Amino acid sequence: MFGARIGLTATVLGLTLMAGPALADAIDGDWCHKDGRRFSIRGPQLVTPGGKKMEGNYSRHWFSYVVPTPEPGSGQTVYMRLLNENTVQTRLGDENAANPETWIRCSPSISALRLLPAA
Repeated sequence: MFGARIGLTATVLGLTLMAGPALADAIDGDWCHKDGRRFSIRGPQLVTPGGKKMEGNYSRHWFSYVVPTPEPGSGQTVYMRLLNENTVQTRLGDENAANPETWIRCSPSISALRLLPAA
């Protein structure tokens, strides 16, 4: 009986130590380009690099939308694919277009951080 408890405790402890933090593996979030452009995805909701709030075609690992007027490329479809937790590639006009753009997940801004209660 005592041996069974030690075995169970060791198993639970081992499984607990093996568990790591869950990483966000979704295209949702704020994305930045090296030239300063930004866009945000929250489910099917999108804020385009030009600041237009609209809906697009959402999946956990990809997103597409038709570029609104007067943004560059208006009328064409932007296809986005999540490459890893922090990288998205976009293609304009065709899912297989050459020269995709690479975007990285934006760092949190000061305004996005929750304030701690006063001590």
